[in-house]
Amino acid sequence: MALPRKILNDGELSQTGDGETHYDFDLFVIGAGSGGVRASRFSANFGAKVGICELPFHPISSEVIGGVGGTCVIRGCVPKKILVYGASFGGELEDARNFGWELNEKVDFNWKKLLQKKTDEINRLNGIYKRLLSNAGVKLFEGEGKVVGTNEVEVTQLDGTKLSYSAKHILIATGSRAQRPDIPGQELAITSDEALSLEDLPKRALVLGGGYIAVEFASIWRGMGAAVDVIFRKELPLRGFDDEMRAVVARNLEGRGINLHPRTNLTELIKTEDGIKAITDHGEELRADVVLLATGRTPNTKRLNLEAVGVELDKVGAVKVDENSRTNIPSIWAVGDVTNRVNLTPVALMEGTCFAVWALLAYRHRLLLPPKKSLALNQFLVGKIANRTTLIYLVQCSAYHLFPVVGLSEDQAIEQAKGDILVFTSTFNPMKNTISGRQEKSVMKLIVDAETDKVLGASMCGPDAPEIMQGIAIALKCGATKAQFDSTVGIHPSSAEEFVTMRSVSRQHCCWFKTQNKSLKTHF
Repeated sequence: MALPRKILNDGELSQTGDGETHYDFDLFVIGAGSGGVRASRFSANFGAKVGICELPFHPISSEVIGGVGGTCVIRGCVPKKILVYGASFGGELEDARNFGWELNEKVDFNWKKLLQKKTDEINRLNGIYKRLLSNAGVKLFEGEGKVVGTNEVEVTQLDGTKLSYSAKHILIATGSRAQRPDIPGQELAITSDEALSLEDLPKRALVLGGGYIAVEFASIWRGMGAAVDVIFRKELPLRGFDDEMRAVVARNLEGRGINLHPRTNLTELIKTEDGIKAITDHGEELRADVVLLATGRTPNTKRLNLEAVGVELDKVGAVKVDENSRTNIPSIWAVGDVTNRVNLTPVALMEGTCFAVWALLAYRHRLLLPPKKSLALNQFLVGKIANRTTLIYLVQCSAYHLFPVVGLSEDQAIEQAKGDILVFTSTFNPMKNTISGRQEKSVMKLIVDAETDKVLGASMCGPDAPEIMQGIAIALKCGATKAQFDSTVGIHPSSAEEFVTMRSVSRQHCCWFKTQNKSLKTHF
């Protein structure tokens, strides 16, 4: 039940007899994506008067185009997963023949139909997010917001009218957008925004980048029948993830017919009569109908006027915040991708929740006392995101190349370990593949602290991995030990049961060797 609040008329600024200032809003949020919507709704439920502004809706973003729901809903996770589902049927139809289904040799795929279904769904979700805000009592403004004072925001509406509001707290939640590398001809290429709204399905696609966005779109297009090349600078795709799993993903991608070009970069794109010619730093020439630049994202802070009011930004333009998402200006906060911390939707959602608890519930109602206790609560709610102890990363390569990770990777565990680390792995051919004949292995891994028996990390690459790993994440959050995994009865027959039947240690990393190695580096 919402706590009582004092409603102020728009534009009203008053002071009580004791000199306390009252504002138009307790909280004004700039950006109605995952983090902004969550923070505003929860804050309103805590009794705050909340306003929020968002740019007008369009599937392809720009500095002046956005939409309620943000990147994830409009041009990220949701539409991407719809395309992943669509692409997965190609492989399913191939596999079905070995399960007795007699299919015609030629099966047509209607890209425009899927695209329209995708667009209909994001339009529906955009409306749902607006209703969520309205039902929570949050006042929504459509237009461009910027900060013009430590407690003042300005909203430029679609007709050019400027509105000014005072707010006790201002939250920046404007997210990020795709960036383009500085190479000749980059204007011929597209980003992930356009990739989700292409008029025609490409027959030949070239992807620059080795991150999860690059891998995901490569898998989508390949699943729909396109010839796909992926260019990236490292030895393996998905830098920063578990190396063993990265190798499995690379093998599976190649097994699906995707051409990988490791240790390679693009130097130029040239328009030709039959598409685009891409030249690599090895002198290789590749031809494509579409070139996707999946080389990172940049925080949306350029037009917010933040530095003019004293808010500190880092070298990439991200808003600098403390552990509680607070900037160097006490009344201004920031959550989500605009802070360039852990740029994932679930993290933005949790940061929005924590902000509402810390900033609105604590400050407005004095329910949480010393700052240190509030900070401890915030860290508890976030789940210690900084060291990834309960954070799930999901690479949605295809229906088969699902690669979620929770907790520490093997390399991270070795780096942070104070004792020996045990690694348990299982590699197997899923039951479905034994009939379909598809040569794609599933791999599971548990990282365990040898002294405490606590499971520090888990990862999986294979079908149904996200559904399995969400449960594993809860176990890790609760501090589960390997013995508790081992004493759990498995669901048979399933891939999931492998997580509770891994008994043999695949390898052990000794703390003694790490200590000695550091000592040697010190002396030599």
